[in-house]
Amino acid sequence: MSKIQMTTPLVEMDGDEMTRILWQMIKDELILPFVDLKTEYYDLGLENRNNTDDKVTVESANATKKYGVAVKCATITPNAARMTEYNLKEMWKSPNGTIRSILDGTVFRTPILVKGIKPYVSNWTKPITIARHAYGDVYKNTEMKIEDACKAELVVTDKNGKETRQLIHDFKGAGVLQGQHNTVDSITSFAKSCFNYALATKQDLWFSTKDTISKKYDHTFKDIFQDLYDNEYKDAFEKAGITYFYTLIDDAVARVIRSEGGFIWALKNYDGDVMSDMVATAYGDLSMMTSVLVSPDGNYEYEAAHGTVQRHYYKHLKGEETSTNSIATIAAWAGALKKRGELDKLPELVHFGDCLFDACVKTVERGKMTKSLSSISECKEPVILNSLDFIKAIRETLEELL
Repeated sequence: MSKIQMTTPLVEMDGDEMTRILWQMIKDELILPFVDLKTEYYDLGLENRNNTDDKVTVESANATKKYGVAVKCATITPNAARMTEYNLKEMWKSPNGTIRSILDGTVFRTPILVKGIKPYVSNWTKPITIARHAYGDVYKNTEMKIEDACKAELVVTDKNGKETRQLIHDFKGAGVLQGQHNTVDSITSFAKSCFNYALATKQDLWFSTKDTISKKYDHTFKDIFQDLYDNEYKDAFEKAGITYFYTLIDDAVARVIRSEGGFIWALKNYDGDVMSDMVATAYGDLSMMTSVLVSPDGNYEYEAAHGTVQRHYYKHLKGEETSTNSIATIAAWAGALKKRGELDKLPELVHFGDCLFDACVKTVERGKMTKSLSSISECKEPVILNSLDFIKAIRETLEELL
């Protein structure tokens, strides 16, 4: 079979630790034998981010704007321990946060449903899609330690030099301080992306914040969503037979647990980060979640919704066998290749992306899986495979589908 030809490159963002190892396995076994792969490559491994003063992350985001589609491996967001381990110049910010800020999009994360793996919440019979705002909040924060008694104020200076001051706290001793922001333009883009995605998928849209406590910050999100719905989307939603629903985030959590799923849950940046992991785990496994960043300009960045699998990486470095679930990373490649095919009008590439995703699901449903999946699968006699053999099993299924 001749390789599928691409006309426009993907932006390829390599990553860290075990997911970086899987990244190469996936390319070697599942993509390069079938596709004449064209990518513009960026190494977002922590060492290279440190060597380039994190400029490579900005370059990869700008390349995504240029080419329209990117696929990203999981990356490390360093903490104090990583500073020592990698001898870092500084504690670099989350590369995902940097990319999301530049693209100013919305992250849509949806669990991958597989027969034989039932959600821990028994009434969840349909997937819940998390729509996560991708700009600002704690990911673009400014913070400092307070060493002694002091008065902390929020100061805003307008273009004419006039200051507006508001007391944050009158510290009697040491403490910590954090400032965060968002913009009306970004919140509006977030809301529009959510409404449009709901219409495209014909799913109800929920949105939740804590506006009773955050009467300015969170309330602005609530007001923008409601104004857009009332003035631009209400008729289309009613015609499509779907609803828009707002409630406080604590009430939303209770309602989500009691629901059957099948809706989009829109959340602010940090809330979405936390709840997407909760939803992914409750549906079965953190490594069974698709994730795509969609910008208002129509750019797409596909990634796995989990981390770099540090524990397995250390085993791999010792020469020990690992059984790491690579499905979310494969799904990122599948989504990116499919979207590239859609934009470039290459039906064979679209078909390949669909088949690659389906091959992951079918392989597990046939009883071939990694150790983590076997612990939650109802398969009576699962065949537990190591990391590479699992990818090779997916390749066998993929060849059947193609």
